[in-house]
Amino acid sequence: MSPVNKGAKHRLGGERVKKVTKKPRIAVDSSDEDYPSSDNDHLTDQEGGDDDDDLDDLDDIISDKEEEDGDDGQTEQKLKEGGQHVEQRKLLKERKMQRKSGVEVQQIKSLWEKLRVKQPPMPREVREKFSNQVWELSKDCILDLVLKHDASRIVQTLVKYSPRERREQIVEALKGKFYVLATSAYGKYLLVKLLHYGTKHSRQIIIDELHGNLRKLMRHREGAHVVEDLFVLYASQEQRNQMIREFWGSEYSVFRDAHKDLTIEQVCESSVEKRNIIARNLVGTITASVEKGSTGFQILHAAMKEYIKIANEKEISEFIEILQDQFAELVHTAEGSDVACVLISKANAKERKSIIKNLKDHAENLIKNQYGNQVFITLLMTVDDTVLLYKAFAPVVKDKLKDFLVDKWGRRPFLYIIVGLDGKYFSPLIKQDLERYIELSNTTSKKPFEQRRLELLKKFGLLFIDCLSDELPIILKDSMGCQFVSEIVTNDELYQQLSEEHKTKFQELIDAIVISFKGDISEEEHPIHRPFSVRLLKSMIQGGKWNNKEKILIPLAQVQGLGIPFAQKFYDEIIDSNNLLDWINNPSSSFTIVSLYDTLHAKKQGTQFMKDLKALKKKEIHGNEDNKGAQLLLNLLKQEK
Repeated sequence: MSPVNKGAKHRLGGERVKKVTKKPRIAVDSSDEDYPSSDNDHLTDQEGGDDDDDLDDLDDIISDKEEEDGDDGQTEQKLKEGGQHVEQRKLLKERKMQRKSGVEVQQIKSLWEKLRVKQPPMPREVREKFSNQVWELSKDCILDLVLKHDASRIVQTLVKYSPRERREQIVEALKGKFYVLATSAYGKYLLVKLLHYGTKHSRQIIIDELHGNLRKLMRHREGAHVVEDLFVLYASQEQRNQMIREFWGSEYSVFRDAHKDLTIEQVCESSVEKRNIIARNLVGTITASVEKGSTGFQILHAAMKEYIKIANEKEISEFIEILQDQFAELVHTAEGSDVACVLISKANAKERKSIIKNLKDHAENLIKNQYGNQVFITLLMTVDDTVLLYKAFAPVVKDKLKDFLVDKWGRRPFLYIIVGLDGKYFSPLIKQDLERYIELSNTTSKKPFEQRRLELLKKFGLLFIDCLSDELPIILKDSMGCQFVSEIVTNDELYQQLSEEHKTKFQELIDAIVISFKGDISEEEHPIHRPFSVRLLKSMIQGGKWNNKEKILIPLAQVQGLGIPFAQKFYDEIIDSNNLLDWINNPSSSFTIVSLYDTLHAKKQGTQFMKDLKALKKKEIHGNEDNKGAQLLLNLLKQEK
């Protein structure tokens, strides 16, 4: 596996909210050229290019002209023009050689063309030989190479194929030039290559040299990408903290060791003046970076997270105004998601409306994103205007609900609507964060917390029923989808709010679940062989929810059609006396029979089931270690006597 994209963070759907030009993170892959030639040509045009490239282009023009002339016959005029071209080419070659390190550069380029060959694979010793030759020629003129278009590629290739010791030598040779490299259209690729292939020691050298300039680099078109890659892919946690503290101000950059163990809250508690300076520095850097189109950068999100820890109510409101048009750029990282959730929690109704307007165009990617779904849940938990929220997101939810329900992250907002912050679906850490956002919203949200959820359940619940009715076979084949079906059909709060029309659909859904289990259970594709299908059946047969903490079954009070009626219907339509023994002797289905026994035993509706069960010869039931369900059923039948 290539280390190229390790730790890389995806933007929310790859979309830009603000119409600005933003370059992707610098890729360091297994190729020798870190950017396409077409892109390089574009950069050359922008930056004025390299003289060598201009000369090469002229050479190409001359060559093309010569070919054209040769096709049309050898006229006297063409002979004269051909003579002029020969003279021009000779002059250009002489000019190249007269430049600083011109002879060495031409020799290095010749060797580089051999070194970078991939097919056929080059023997290691041959590549090592070429690498040594390139280094011997370039070590005294490396500073002349690293900032040029094509020559920078030479050094990149050298870094890639060099041993650790030589990479350290290259880093030493470039000391004092790392800031220049970071701000160079071509040099930045070499710098990232050094970070990628470098040792912990060489990375620390680069970080130390860039230290003190990070705020300036974040405002630079090229430098911002280098800082982002350094923060996300190559810096240790300690180095990351060091980088973020630099955004506090020059004092914390110069005297970094004096503050390395202090949090921003601790520093601000000591002095109001310090708090104001730090806040001003942070928001200044953030605002400038947002204007440069760097809103999606993780290091900027980390700086934002620091700022909102110390920002007052007025500053929060101003900060929302700065970000409201690019809010979707925050939600793809852990830090950015936390910033977005805190701002939503502290925003007033008007500000939340603006945030919703910005996020609704990114609804699908927001809901399915690992961190974005938490932002959507925060909206569901804190926004009082549930009608606005539903209208904004319902079109996408209705269209993509089937995909959301079987997605690891996409289903969580809808599980919250159905069961709240149930520990079954929300880990203690996630639950702790979400409860913190609820607490922050106490001063800005007026409706009781549960009232908002029930209003959303009434609105979205109809979409859930419609989707399951239309897509049940597909959803039941997925573990997470089947789990969602179980939560829907055993939810009293949802059933209570359904109209008569949707209650009819609800019963049709239950019937459809029964029918889905028809067929020969000896076939591998039968749903009874999926453990999650068995758990769904068990909850519907029992007609309640199991409370694992108290170890009791909590029966349903509102939902109709589950429990005894469902158990009787399932036995009559799916199993009956003809297949009962097969279901008992199959390890995948035997526990379903145990569930039927628990529900129908000593019940009038279970008379036929118990009669068929007792009619079976016990010697035909294979109750053993491989079939514990049948073993348990035999023990239950023994107790009947």
